Amino acid sequence: MPPKKVSSKKASAKVRPKASARPGEPPPPDSSLALPAAPRRPPVKKRVVILSRKRSLYSTRRMVEEIKRRGHRPLVLDTLRCTMLLAPGTPRMLYRGVDVKGVDVVIPRIGASITGYGLAVVTHFEMMGVPVLNGAQAISQSRDKLRALQLLCSAGLDVPRTVMAHDRSNVRKLVEEVGGLPVIIKLLRGTQGVGVMIAHTLQELQTIVNTFWDLGQEVVLQEFVAESKGRDVRALVVGQKVVGAMRRRAKKGEFRSNIHRGGEGSPVELPPAYIEVAVKAAHLLGLEIAGVDMLEGHAGPRLMELNSSPGFEGLERATKHDIAGAMIDHALAFAEARAAAGGQRQVG
Repeated sequence: MPPKKVSSKKASAKVRPKASARPGEPPPPDSSLALPAAPRRPPVKKRVVILSRKRSLYSTRRMVEEIKRRGHRPLVLDTLRCTMLLAPGTPRMLYRGVDVKGVDVVIPRIGASITGYGLAVVTHFEMMGVPVLNGAQAISQSRDKLRALQLLCSAGLDVPRTVMAHDRSNVRKLVEEVGGLPVIIKLLRGTQGVGVMIAHTLQELQTIVNTFWDLGQEVVLQEFVAESKGRDVRALVVGQKVVGAMRRRAKKGEFRSNIHRGGEGSPVELPPAYIEVAVKAAHLLGLEIAGVDMLEGHAGPRLMELNSSPGFEGLERATKHDIAGAMIDHALAFAEARAAAGGQRQVG
């Protein structure tokens, strides 16, 4: 039996080559030439330095936890154990005799008692090209209460009436300038309510200021804002937003509302005016992270002071917000932005 003839149409259909691309169009992709997908790179671990005298402090511990939770490497350095080296070429930092290298960002927690040396260490990291939150100039401005108030007042923000003088001859006139008795007396540099007193009589005021002046301490006199009634508002600013706020009330018999002085904190939703003032005040002093203390005046928020190394144990417990996490996220973003802008740190 002769073999069947195969239709030329069917045969040609089976061996028909792929249609060529139209003129001006790229040829269709050939799946046999497709390259395998590039393997995903694991995220690069960043080294985050925390300048802190004690690793066991609540704020330091919490930041270490949040750095690790995000898959990065925390390094806690005791500020006073940092050694700064200056020589022709690149400045170096030693810690216990070992070069500090490969740092992506530094978060200073500089206590008031070591401000001088702490500022030198922060400045040295900045000279090495390492992003720092907060910078030395910002910390210095926030530590000087009068300088901070001058900057805030010059920007039109509301601060309690304040006076600083060395003239002991007319204390009565100084009292009149801040609205009369009682008067708040503050050391020019202090934190957590230390060095803050109240005088109810001229004799009491004269005794206090004379004692400080004789000890070589600078003080300011400040208006007593009666409507605050032993309470204030602490807002914690990170970057361009308030990440938590609480109202602090002084314990019975105490006019200072600081948590370290026995004050109690309760969470509060800040009105927009308070948020705006807190963020603007931090920005004016150059602070990326700041505790902003405000009094609740009849006309709105009245700025008291800004803290460049704010503790947040009370705030986290009162608000249940992850304050430490917000700080670390901002520090990492800040480092990324600096690197993208060409301000990457020097790596040894």
